[in-house]
Amino acid sequence: MSGSLSAPDFHIHGALSLRPDGLSGAALGVAGGVLTDAHVGRAVHLDGWELRPGLIDLHGDGFERHLAPRRGAMKDLSVGLASLDAELAANGITTAYLAQFYSWEGGMRGPEFAARMLSALDGARARLVTDMRVQLRVESHLIDDYPKIEALIDQHDIPYVVLNDHVPHSALARGKRPPRLTGQALKSGRSPEAHLALLQDLHARSAEVPGAVTALAARLAARGILTGSHDDADAAARRDAQAQGLTISEFPESREAALEAAGQGAPIVLGAPNVVRGGSHQGKVSAADLVREGLCSALASDYHYPAPFQAAQQLAGDVGVPAAWALVSSGPASVLGLTDRGQLLAGLRADLVGLNPATGRIGLTVTGGRIAYADPQAAAALLVA
Repeated sequence: MSGSLSAPDFHIHGALSLRPDGLSGAALGVAGGVLTDAHVGRAVHLDGWELRPGLIDLHGDGFERHLAPRRGAMKDLSVGLASLDAELAANGITTAYLAQFYSWEGGMRGPEFAARMLSALDGARARLVTDMRVQLRVESHLIDDYPKIEALIDQHDIPYVVLNDHVPHSALARGKRPPRLTGQALKSGRSPEAHLALLQDLHARSAEVPGAVTALAARLAARGILTGSHDDADAAARRDAQAQGLTISEFPESREAALEAAGQGAPIVLGAPNVVRGGSHQGKVSAADLVREGLCSALASDYHYPAPFQAAQQLAGDVGVPAAWALVSSGPASVLGLTDRGQLLAGLRADLVGLNPATGRIGLTVTGGRIAYADPQAAAALLVA
C-alpha cells in the first residue's frame, strides 16, 4: 500500500529476535523489503536489543488530531498524514487501519470529510513509510446512503467496514431532546431543528436497519471485505450482529458479549488504552481481564497510538511476552487476513521493531524494509554499518 522503495540490504547482529518458536540469537536480515535468515548487506550491531514483529493496528482514530487539530485549521490533509506517519513509526506501528467515520454526526465524522480524507490518503500513500489503510465506520441507520458508501468503498479499495449506531434512541423514544444536540448540529452544519428532525427520522426507521445491514454485509463479504460490529453491549447484541453477518466483534462492552463472540468463533478486538488505564474510561468491562481469560484476538490503539506497545509490555507479566506481543502483531494479522506480516519469518514483509535496552522503549522501526524510525542509538548503529 505504501511506497515500494526499500533501504539497502542489511542484517542485524547481536540482538535477540522474537520468533514463533521463541527468542533467537541468530542474525535477522532484510533484503528487498522482506525478511531473511541470511547475513545480507551491511551488519547493523544492536547488542542487547530485542527485535519483535511490527505492530498492526486494526482500529485507530488518533489520526484525527493530525488532520484537523482545530476546525478549519488543516487545509492540506497530506501534511497531517505525513505527521501521522512519523507518530505511527515512533510507536512501532508498521500497519495502521485509520478508523474513519461515515456518520450523520458531521464534521470529521461526516460523509464530506470521509471522501476528502480518503482522497488525500490515496494521493499521499506513495510518500508514506508506514502502511496506512482504512477501516470505514458506518452509521447503521444511514440506510439511504448505503449505495454511496459502497461506491466509496470500491473507489478507495477499503478492506474493512464496521457498523455502529450512535443515534440517541433512548431520548428520542421518550420524546426528549437528546443531549449535546446544539453542539452536534453546529458541527454538522445544520440548525438544531433540522438536526433533531434528522435524528427523529433515523430513529423512526430502526425496524428497517437489521435487514438493510444484513444485505449490506452480504454484498461486502461477496467482495472480500471484512465487516464487524462495534460496542456490542451484551450477548444478545453480539448474536444480532452475527446474524446480520458482522463477523468481527470490536470493543465488546461486557464479558457476556465477549463470551458470546468467542462461542461464535468471532474475532474479538479490544482497546489497548483500556489495558493501559487499568479499565474502561466509560466503566465498561476490563480489557486486561478479558485478555487473561483468553477472550481477545487483538488489541487496537483506539484513540492513542502509544497504547498498543504499552499494553503488550504491561500484559507480558500476565500472559508472557510471546502471547502479549501476538495481540499486537500476529493476532491482528490473522483477524485481517494479512498473511505476509505479523511474524519474524523469512519471506515475510520486513516489518519489525527493535527495543532499546537502555530506554525500554522502541528504538528502531522498519516497515517494508525501510527505516521508518530510529532513536539516537539506532541511528548511530545504522550510520556505522
